Amino acid sequence: MLSFSTSNMFLFYLFFESSLIPTLFLIFGWGYQPERLSAGFYLLFYTLFASLPLLIGIFYINSISFTLFYFLINIDMNFFLYLSMILAFLVKMPMIFFHFWLPKAHVEAPISGSMILAGILLKLGGYGLMRVMLFSYYYAILYNYIWICLSLFGMFLVGFICLSQTDMKSLIAYSSVGHMGLVICGIFTLNSWGLYGSLIMMIAHGLCSSALFCLANISYERVSSRSFYINKGLITFMPSMSLFWFLMSANNMACPPSLNLLGEIMLINSLVCWSSFSMLFLAFSSFLSCCYSIYMYSVSQHGSLYSGLSSISSGSVREFFLIFYHWIPLNLIILKTDIFVIWY
Repeated sequence: MLSFSTSNMFLFYLFFESSLIPTLFLIFGWGYQPERLSAGFYLLFYTLFASLPLLIGIFYINSISFTLFYFLINIDMNFFLYLSMILAFLVKMPMIFFHFWLPKAHVEAPISGSMILAGILLKLGGYGLMRVMLFSYYYAILYNYIWICLSLFGMFLVGFICLSQTDMKSLIAYSSVGHMGLVICGIFTLNSWGLYGSLIMMIAHGLCSSALFCLANISYERVSSRSFYINKGLITFMPSMSLFWFLMSANNMACPPSLNLLGEIMLINSLVCWSSFSMLFLAFSSFLSCCYSIYMYSVSQHGSLYSGLSSISSGSVREFFLIFYHWIPLNLIILKTDIFVIWY
């Protein structure tokens, strides 16, 4: 709340970085495996490595521009300042090749950690990029193509990585990297469609990814494993929950009428306007996103039930409400999309 509501760059940095601490406690304190220590260190050092240059950049801006209010900053950018301003947010998003902390953190974190990480913390990176682009606009145009090309390639790559996962949470975490890659592309194209689209995509992904982590955890509580080899035939084990698995998998691959679809349409438009060559990567990554969503649904719901599960478990009302409240805004906000395009 604090980092989204401040208009001072330094205060934003302070709250942006301090969001690490509770997440770290969640992973260290309530994580599942002993690897949670290495996952926590990955999260900490990846983020801190990129955030020191950002802090120095903010101090430099303050000494030159005499203000840290976003809309008043007026400064001659150079490459190092540009790099220091965006790198921390790119690691937080995360961009491909800086994303190694994310699957680790998600797999080791408890369900609360995963939901907060997917729903809110990744969005801080995108928000920060939008804020920084306000005053580095003229300079950013020269170098943004580097990050767009990297992210386009990353989305394509992540599709294949997802298809080779055996852990539910790991697959959902890698799919987050792919979706955030599309958001990075949208913000860096610097056109209005890209900015609207990336905002919508971040909100949609926050709801959808969070719900998928909930579903994976609901299965994990019953089956005591997140492996696809053991989580099979859940449609006979939890028939009602299978509907929500289907709805969320469909939303994850941007089926209508979901916010994901609206976001992807806008982002794809914005990227194809930027360069028609991006169509090649976009087509492949959209196709692969469809593939791994279907893979996740079909492998977990169909097939022969794991012999260790003797009964059926319908799921509690609380769990159904939890998923349902993720699903409602995800599919009903699309009826009133004006609220997204009036902000910029």
